[in-house]
Amino acid sequence: MNSGQPTREDPIKIHREGTTLSDLGKHKEAAEKFLKASELYEKDGNFFDASYALFKAAECNYLLEDYDTAVERFLKAADLALKKAFDRFAISALEYAVDCYKALGKKRKEAELKKRIKELKEKASAF
Repeated sequence: MNSGQPTREDPIKIHREGTTLSDLGKHKEAAEKFLKASELYEKDGNFFDASYALFKAAECNYLLEDYDTAVERFLKAADLALKKAFDRFAISALEYAVDCYKALGKKRKEAELKKRIKELKEKASAF
């Protein structure tokens, strides 16, 4: 029986659906699931999983050769991770963003991002 409360969407279930779709090669549909999961995780204050789901959405866009969308999502995933000091995960997202810039032929952006990654790696190794 419904007590008048709206049914809460489960980010873990949606994330798993995204993973299944991605495994089946349905990257466009998977990206949509990962984005939804990311929003729900972030709303719950689960910033690591929000960042990871966004990273997975970006990965799907990368596989679809939609590099503009992929780079935007990799950068957002990195920023979200950095806010919570998940530096090593953020570096991984930024390295994928470099690959997107390379595919887009944006050499200046690629070089700027490589410099930022180098700085983050130095900071991370200091701990």
